[in-house]
Amino acid sequence: MSLDDDMREALDMFVTEARDLVQGLEEGLLELEDQPAGGETVNAVFRAAHTLKGSSGLFGLRHLVEFTHVVETVLGSVREGQLDVTPGLVSALLPCTDHISAMIEGIAEGRLEPDGAQTADGARLLAALEPYLTGGAAPMASASATAEPAAPQEAAWKLGLRFGPDCLRNGMDPLSFLRYLSTIGTVTGVVTDAGGLPDAEEMDPEACYLSFDVDLITAAPKAEIEAVFDFVREDSDIRITPSESQLDAYVRAIRAMPENDRIGDVLVTSGAVTEMEMAEALRVQQERAVREGTQPVPIGEILIEQGIVQRDIVDAALTRQRRTTETRSQDTRTIRIDAARLDKLIDLVGELVIAQSSTGVAPGSSPESSTEAQGEVMRLVDEVRHSALSLRMVPIGTTLRRFERVVRDVCMELGKEVSLTITGGDAEMDKALVERISDPLLHLVRNSLDHGIEPAAERRKHGKTQQGTLRLNAYHDAGNIVIEVADDGRGLDRDRILGKAIERELVAPGTALTDAEVYNLIFEPGFSTAEKVSSLSGRGVGMDVVKRNVTALRGSIEVETTRGIGTTIRIRLPLTLAIIDGFLVGVGPSSFIVPLDRVTECVELPPGPLGRDCMNLRGEVLPFIRLRQLFGIPGAPARRQNVVIVEQSGQRTGLVVDSLLGELQTVIKPLGVLFSRVRCISGSTILGNGEIALILDVGTLISGHSDREHTRQVVAVG
Repeated sequence: MSLDDDMREALDMFVTEARDLVQGLEEGLLELEDQPAGGETVNAVFRAAHTLKGSSGLFGLRHLVEFTHVVETVLGSVREGQLDVTPGLVSALLPCTDHISAMIEGIAEGRLEPDGAQTADGARLLAALEPYLTGGAAPMASASATAEPAAPQEAAWKLGLRFGPDCLRNGMDPLSFLRYLSTIGTVTGVVTDAGGLPDAEEMDPEACYLSFDVDLITAAPKAEIEAVFDFVREDSDIRITPSESQLDAYVRAIRAMPENDRIGDVLVTSGAVTEMEMAEALRVQQERAVREGTQPVPIGEILIEQGIVQRDIVDAALTRQRRTTETRSQDTRTIRIDAARLDKLIDLVGELVIAQSSTGVAPGSSPESSTEAQGEVMRLVDEVRHSALSLRMVPIGTTLRRFERVVRDVCMELGKEVSLTITGGDAEMDKALVERISDPLLHLVRNSLDHGIEPAAERRKHGKTQQGTLRLNAYHDAGNIVIEVADDGRGLDRDRILGKAIERELVAPGTALTDAEVYNLIFEPGFSTAEKVSSLSGRGVGMDVVKRNVTALRGSIEVETTRGIGTTIRIRLPLTLAIIDGFLVGVGPSSFIVPLDRVTECVELPPGPLGRDCMNLRGEVLPFIRLRQLFGIPGAPARRQNVVIVEQSGQRTGLVVDSLLGELQTVIKPLGVLFSRVRCISGSTILGNGEIALILDVGTLISGHSDREHTRQVVAVG
């Protein structure tokens, strides 16, 4: 099925509307579960399914029409009172909304026909709905419903088995592993490597010197093959990779996967990498970054280096990741705008045109009148700018309400009772920020449900209500938007976090840390205090991603916790990424902009030894950073220098500059790929005189200064 340009444009509009319909369908089902007697909600979800089915038919999307028809039939029975709303019914319908959403995203990417896996998944979901269908009222879906799930296909694997020298001594026979492999598949080839055999007089009869390369054909997934060697994994080198003949199959599978912007998830979902291998690669990545003091090596390179997966598969996963990012960036190019806001902008433009025409100096006009006209133009330009920026502002409530489904599913998996309370949904923020904050919030919500809120029995033991509470709250504060994720669970264990940090050598024993510094350790890569790894968390992956993503958005993250009472994690973000209120400073010939919301005051630098990087500010010891030294700016400092005092997450630091040039509002320009790894700089802007000024990243400046001071103290003590 091919589409011309007009039809493609119409299909894009359909995809946008269909996403909203699916979102409304999911929210309505969750509301019905809480209030089964909600008549208007039943009508709303039925209309959403009916509209979706009808719109799909206009484009000949038969697979979407057939599947949605069955969902509509079930909802019709509920609407007519023939079927009661039960948790079981909602549990059967919610995965159907996920499947419909996946089909819509496939259509958005140009896949107008379902693949085999999608068809099998749809058949499984329709089979779960059969008990709720009355009288076989779904003839349109008969073909799909009778489709049998595809049997697992056999795949060819290459196994590199390098058993440890103590394998035999520990009671493990390498040949028994080879024999067991033949029970889960067909061993088509075994090559024995005797290169490790010593001379006869040096040979230990209890030591294992042989290695094996095995070709295996099996329908078992990689994780099941990996489990065969659990008892010898610690002292052996086991490598399991797809054979060359399977590379194309894995590449095709990755290309057909739904959206995912994390390469690790793509590789694990495809089956090319197991969760255990990914966790080990992440550990190696973090240890290497800490040891070498550099940016982490891409996880794909580590997987290739360790022989876990071939480069072709990693390249396919990277392509899938880039396509997801591009798709999401395409999504942010369309936005629904209130007509009243557009009308206001058009009115302001009309006033601006009139005011601009009056700025011409007419014969006999006084300088005062010209100045007044120019002031009016500047005022209108400022209003137009604010009005234009407001077009990008959307309520965050839609994003927060999506977590109702997450909370429900996670609670069912964990066997916990948790109520979700959402407040401040009317608070507005930039649409680009809304899209990019969803993943960090998802990590925080899942972490609170898994680690924060206790099981019902434990809550009753401590005198709490059986049902826990998770609160999502959003509000504006001093030109920022603040999003809080709060739970009434067990709170963070300070001693346990500190002990784990010392164990992982993140903190030296005996180091005195404040509570805030201890709690911030949970955002270190690979850090976890979980006793066991679950499908939700425990691998130390997630919280570091939260901090990295929030920092990339020029935001900050704070933790407040009380043992036995609960934890609140607070994310503070700018309202928009497009324009910043800044404070312009000069250092030699260079200009820098400090975000104005981080500036608390400016003072003159008192005289003192050049080696000292702190000053006395009204009895408080204030550390400061000399920007000239930090950025290597040539020339002698000004005779009278100034200190711009900034605050980040409650920590105050001074920035030593030559001159203070005043406040300004400026448009942020990205630095580009070439400067993507530059630290302490978040962007740039063009000043009125045409020169370029760099925008300082205050959070990175302060944290980097703290790290350097800590390193200097350690070296001095050593």
